Amino acid sequence: RAGATPSGVPGGPRDTRGHKAVRPQIPPGREAAHEGLVDLVPMKATYSEGETGEIMRKEEIPAKLRAEAETRREMMLDAVSMFSDELMEAMIEDTVTEEMIHEAVRKGTLSRELTPVFMGSAYKNKGVQLLLNAVLAYLPEPREVENEAISLEKGTEDETFIVSNDPKDPTIALAFKLEDGQYGQLTYIRIYQGNMSKGDTVKNNRTGQKVKVGRLVRMHSDKMQDIERAEAGDIVALFGVDCASGDTFTSPELSASMASMHVPDPVISLSVKPIDKKAQDNMSKALGRFTREDPTFRVSVDDESGDTIIQGMGELHLDVYIERMKREYKAEVEVSPPQVSYREALGKAVAFDYTHKKQTGGSGQYAKMQGILEPLAEGEFEFVNEVKGGNIPSEFISAVEKGFKAALEKGPTIGAHVVGIKVVLQDGNSHAVDSSDNAFQTCARDAFRTFYPKGGPKVLEPLMLVSVETPREFQGEAMGTLMQRRAIVLGTTEDAGFVRIDAEVPLSEMFGYATVLRSVTQGKAGFTMEFKRYAPAPMAVADELKKEYQEKVKQGH
Repeated sequence: RAGATPSGVPGGPRDTRGHKAVRPQIPPGREAAHEGLVDLVPMKATYSEGETGEIMRKEEIPAKLRAEAETRREMMLDAVSMFSDELMEAMIEDTVTEEMIHEAVRKGTLSRELTPVFMGSAYKNKGVQLLLNAVLAYLPEPREVENEAISLEKGTEDETFIVSNDPKDPTIALAFKLEDGQYGQLTYIRIYQGNMSKGDTVKNNRTGQKVKVGRLVRMHSDKMQDIERAEAGDIVALFGVDCASGDTFTSPELSASMASMHVPDPVISLSVKPIDKKAQDNMSKALGRFTREDPTFRVSVDDESGDTIIQGMGELHLDVYIERMKREYKAEVEVSPPQVSYREALGKAVAFDYTHKKQTGGSGQYAKMQGILEPLAEGEFEFVNEVKGGNIPSEFISAVEKGFKAALEKGPTIGAHVVGIKVVLQDGNSHAVDSSDNAFQTCARDAFRTFYPKGGPKVLEPLMLVSVETPREFQGEAMGTLMQRRAIVLGTTEDAGFVRIDAEVPLSEMFGYATVLRSVTQGKAGFTMEFKRYAPAPMAVADELKKEYQEKVKQGH
């Protein structure tokens, strides 16, 4: 690949994740001159030949690379020997064997204290065999990893336990990927405990539904092989099972769920509108499938406008799904401009004292509460009950919490979700007849709307971590494109004629950035972007958002 920087690659995991990254290989050539790899463990040069790189040829290391290879090997052994006393002694006595190195690398990898970094070209299929050999040599087999499941049994809800990896125990399996193929939905599962056979009945613990295993297959790339049985540690696929990505299947007598991966909140949204009835039906099918496949893709309906809103992790993320809707489902849709998911937060603590009283013919509504709204450093919401003496009966406390939670969905400043708030309920009052769950929920919502604006609310905008890679001669131009977008530059690194610029940039400024960057760098620069954090928006941006929201409110939206 143009701009490939092998020597700088280990710096990524080392600098951004704090990993101890080592290179067991060096490439004899880069970019178009990439031929193969020098493997520093056996100290041999390996070349991939043939149309698909399937022919492996091993030779002695070229003389021009011998000195660099020996230096790099010493550096690798210094790092790896920290995980093996035997290897350390062998280095002193100059009796190092390949087995000692493999054992030490495996030990460091399993402890997650060492990160071996492999190289090659997926496009030319060079080095792929060495990478797969390393997967077998260094990564853990199922029995060497502790995986946790969450109990859903009554009395032990939310308690975690270690899955056994034993094929004889009750089955626990995780659906981690869905694929719509010519034979229907294909569900990839990993079996963590127990076994699964054709004809077995398993339970989906999210829906509670029991499912019969009709067809069980083992996948080899795009080919499949029918099998009768799979055990703990196997990755297989099921046909015709209606589920979502992340669902846990267990034996019918067991109620448990595998701990799910963290799914961040979406940061961007689009409104999509089908152009006719046929497109509406096809769009519904497409969105149903996409939400099952991808937990970071969300779909909702705007209560006020009735529009369908899709949300995701970035402009490209949603562009891909819109293109798939059109190509795979023939669903022609009109798309609104992208909307950034802003947030609101409390600026300072504010005390509240609110009474909700309503009298209508029969029994009325009555609730009174006092307390403090405080900014919360971490997390979205925290509720603390400090009511003494039963002034608010205990059966209504959950209603108070529910009322405040409901109020956070749409803040009064810009109509965005409110985060980072702590509610301390200190006192209140109730009425023997007129108090109810509904009265206390309403009281909490109204108390929040009344007193929250007095706490100096702030508007928060999503900041993205943007990494731009550009030839050195275009560094100034690339930096300029970032500075025009309110970027905070975190650092720059240079290697072999290329520069990487890391910066935090507001998402609202990143729309259309790819085109601008390409035009100022003659198409030679690229960038990656991921969500980093929420931060207070500048006054001008916050004022504009407030003004837009007030206009919407006036127009009755």
